[in-house]
Amino acid sequence: MKKRAIKIIIAFILFILAIAISFPNIWINNILFLISYLIVGLNILKKAFRNIFRGKVFDENFLMSLATLGAFAVGELSEAVAVMLFYQVGELFQSYAVDKSRKSISSLMNIRPDYANVLRNNKEDKVNPDNVKIGEIIIVKPGEKIPLDGFVIEGKSSLDTKALTGESVPREINVNEEVLSGCINLNGVIKVEVTKEFGESTVSKILNLVENASSRKSKSENFITKFARYYTPIVVIIAIFLAIIPPIIFKGEMFSEWIYRALSFLVVSCPCALVISIPLSFFGGIGGASKIGILIKGSNYLEALSNTEIVVFDKTGTLTKGVFDVQKINAINISEEELLKIAAHSENYSNHPISKSLKKAYNRNIDESLISKTEEISGQGISAIVDSKNVLIGNEKLMNDSKIEFVSCNEVGTVLYIAIDGKYSGYILISDKIKQDSEKTIEQLKFKKIKTVMLTGDKKEVGESVASKINMDIVYTELLPDGKVRKVEELMKEKSEKGKLIFAGDGINDAPVLALADIGIAMGGLGADSAIEAADVVIMTDEPSKISEAIKLSKKNMRIVKENIIFAIFIKILVLVLSAFGVSTMWEAVFADVGVAIIAILNALRMLNVKK
Repeated sequence: MKKRAIKIIIAFILFILAIAISFPNIWINNILFLISYLIVGLNILKKAFRNIFRGKVFDENFLMSLATLGAFAVGELSEAVAVMLFYQVGELFQSYAVDKSRKSISSLMNIRPDYANVLRNNKEDKVNPDNVKIGEIIIVKPGEKIPLDGFVIEGKSSLDTKALTGESVPREINVNEEVLSGCINLNGVIKVEVTKEFGESTVSKILNLVENASSRKSKSENFITKFARYYTPIVVIIAIFLAIIPPIIFKGEMFSEWIYRALSFLVVSCPCALVISIPLSFFGGIGGASKIGILIKGSNYLEALSNTEIVVFDKTGTLTKGVFDVQKINAINISEEELLKIAAHSENYSNHPISKSLKKAYNRNIDESLISKTEEISGQGISAIVDSKNVLIGNEKLMNDSKIEFVSCNEVGTVLYIAIDGKYSGYILISDKIKQDSEKTIEQLKFKKIKTVMLTGDKKEVGESVASKINMDIVYTELLPDGKVRKVEELMKEKSEKGKLIFAGDGINDAPVLALADIGIAMGGLGADSAIEAADVVIMTDEPSKISEAIKLSKKNMRIVKENIIFAIFIKILVLVLSAFGVSTMWEAVFADVGVAIIAILNALRMLNVKK
């Protein structure tokens, strides 16, 4: 880009000298014009010549070459140089704009790790992350990027997750916590057991997603590509007719005058403003979204978001944290501490989130020697012998089928009833917490007149309680995965022809619905293998409010695209008509081409102004 800028400056100086100074010999001025033209135009002429032999005749290089060489032929040297000079200024501006857009994405691309410190034979080896296997131990020192996904087995630290999530607040991590590749270790030394090879790691999948985003073009981009394909040859044919027919039909008309008009017509006709600014708007939109932790897989999805009419949410992990905590212990003829101990030991061998929440609340080592004859009763709970006591722990159905007399709990949440040696001993209430910004998200979507729906497999009272707290429009409860698919199919029929339906889920169990929706959004999908693959948009911060931000960003993007299309076409048609009637000169033609392109590019760059 610097080399191009230097060429433009030198050519501009020679151009000013040729215009401002009247040399005794006119050939000196003409030579200065010619040198100036060749400095900025020789590369364009070469491209045009090469493209003709490749079958790409009607592009901007051909139009600029034809118009400027024609201007030379009719003796308008200054205007020929001016057209090429300002065209190159426009190209320089375009390069700057594209470079600025790329940098917004390159900050994300910097998450790629260069090496991994692996412990092998009690020695630390610095190796390529591709060469690290699952189960190996890596050491991450302060200031280093975490090269692969894994679990911390030693040490504690703070992680900078900004490159992945857009969040500036460091995340504290301790032993047994998951860490994701691409984060930066800020202070302590940690040892991590690798759980995924580099090709399957978070950083690798995100890089692949961003690199391929530009391949999925929007309808607007495809329209502009087709438009330019037919538009350019048509205006060239019109320009030829404009140069030849009027002097033949009308007496006294000069060929040189009509050729000049035709050349001005050609300069105006170059569709640079549209061909450059529309893709740049989408590219900038994708880059701007990545700054705030929203990964959009292509400009087609960015465009589709602007037409959202219905947003369907999964509950657990999307609107709620998906982390179950013990909220209440109701013990009968036994201490609360003892009841929790028995419950935690009974659920010791289960990996269900509810079992994990019991062990987390107990917060002590489980003595496995106290546990025997553990049996899972499908759809009901668990039976086990704990410390020589027969324990039943589960739902109401388990109590009824086991003929245990108990008092039903009507509180909202998951209730675990516990019977010890055939007698009811109380219950433990476990519930999920609503995310902090869930209510705000629904409020923002309703303000945009977007219908909100929640689907959940939870019991009716649990689902309706959450929906009521966040003011959701509609809620469907007790749905199995196939039931969610059926509901989304029904909702798809409710939207208008151009309207779009978004489904937002945690990306783990919702792949069929994510694929079925017009736009599938994976919430907090960094830890889920299927999230990045099944979804069209990935919210990396686990915040549902980012959905509203993505829609807002999309609407802004489409507004800029429409502004550029209307502005460029209006100015071009106006100056094309003026050129045909000889009212405008090549100077107006240059503005209608390069000036409009620069204004459109500046407008497109607004998409990068996204606040974190």
